[in-house]
Amino acid sequence: MSNFRAMRITASGLSAERLRMDTIASNITNARTTRGEDGKPYVRKVAVFQSYINDQLSKDSNKGEDLMGVKAVGVLEDNSPLRRVYEPSHPDADEEGYVTMPNVNVLNEFADMIAASRSYEANVDTLNAMKSMYVKALEIGR
Repeated sequence: MSNFRAMRITASGLSAERLRMDTIASNITNARTTRGEDGKPYVRKVAVFQSYINDQLSKDSNKGEDLMGVKAVGVLEDNSPLRRVYEPSHPDADEEGYVTMPNVNVLNEFADMIAASRSYEANVDTLNAMKSMYVKALEIGR
């Protein structure tokens, strides 16, 4: 595998984890949003990724080296049920005193944020190691 291809794979991982962290941050921010623009409670979002294969490299490579990283498929809504909380003084409470709250569990979001952050750091470390190898290779030529 060429080193530049490895850098592209690492860069795609950085981009994917950045989107994942942005999505998690949005979920945490809206964890108590009971009424959005559509008048409904916020629904948790999840970033979805898939492996990215470059078609040209697939034709040129027969060693299984055509994997080029990950790409974002989209940001989908989590279909888990919304929570109902008894808060009769809340402006969005129904006639029984219950408020429909977002399906965001802040503790789970923080755990996901830590995992995304660690993955991002691992990709940065990989990129820095490759950079260091390039610098050492250039020093050999002096």
